[in-house]
Amino acid sequence: MSTFMKKWGLVFVFLLLSTFMIAGCGSQEENTKGEQNIKTETVQEEADTETGQKFPVTITDDANKEVTIESDPQTIVSIQASNTEIAFALGLGERIVGVSDYCNYPPEALEKEKVGGQDINVEMVLSLQPDIALVTDYHNETHPDILKQFEEAGIKVIVVGETSSFEEVYKNIEMIGKATGTEEKANEMITDMKDRLTAIKQQAAEITEKKKVWVEVSPSPDIFTTGKNTFMHEMLESIQAINAAEDQEGWVKLTEEEIVQLNPDVIITTYGYYVENPSEQVLARKGWQDVLAIKNEQVFDVDNDTVTRPGPRLIEGVETLAKLIYPEVFKK
Repeated sequence: MSTFMKKWGLVFVFLLLSTFMIAGCGSQEENTKGEQNIKTETVQEEADTETGQKFPVTITDDANKEVTIESDPQTIVSIQASNTEIAFALGLGERIVGVSDYCNYPPEALEKEKVGGQDINVEMVLSLQPDIALVTDYHNETHPDILKQFEEAGIKVIVVGETSSFEEVYKNIEMIGKATGTEEKANEMITDMKDRLTAIKQQAAEITEKKKVWVEVSPSPDIFTTGKNTFMHEMLESIQAINAAEDQEGWVKLTEEEIVQLNPDVIITTYGYYVENPSEQVLARKGWQDVLAIKNEQVFDVDNDTVTRPGPRLIEGVETLAKLIYPEVFKK
């Protein structure tokens, strides 16, 4: 074989080997990418397993609007104290970047950026760029243009409606849990609340002489109480107590003369957070000396937020009322 043929034969072999090496490297790179993709998918599956649900999720909020959340929200604004309590109880405290001016529980909520109340600080919310904004039906009815502005900015707006019963609170907790990837935790919270309420009802079943209870949610001279279709009414029923205003509907104002005629066995006030010594003030009212609750000094102030705010602490409100109204049964 000539020197020319040998030389070109070697060149051909070299080119052939180079082609195989390049092809081999390409296959190895594809395999590596494939392994990385599998690992990424595995991590995502593990994250889904950890939260108990997968994204995207679609919910129907209390404005009867379908909202689709594409991925696990990392930043949340809550413009209602009850929703803020629910979110913190679901373990979302680190994700909450803004709250209403009235959010006071847990204490960590006080450290969050304030974004207004009934009137929303639009610029502040937009600057925080939350993934989700939890608003109320009031906002939906009075500020639809602002909520539309939020949606156009990529914020998922969820309307959480007003509630007046435990069942409605459970639904709100469930909805917020599903929207935030904490559905499992939400179900656990609801189950705990239901179990504790059931236990109270079972214990209250031994009560044979029901007490009449007058509830004051604002002091004299404009005294308001809670009638039917309120949390307080449901709470009193659950512990075998009689709401002195059971013939009324919702939040109503009564005169002192009307209240005296009702002659309640126990008086509960809920405004101690802004009125000093409310029980003493009620006990000292002129013309009330013949009321059984005054005679027996059965006047107590309770934490307003635990008996009127539709959140997870409502069950604490029931337990407190039970011990104050029927200590012989619930303080055993």
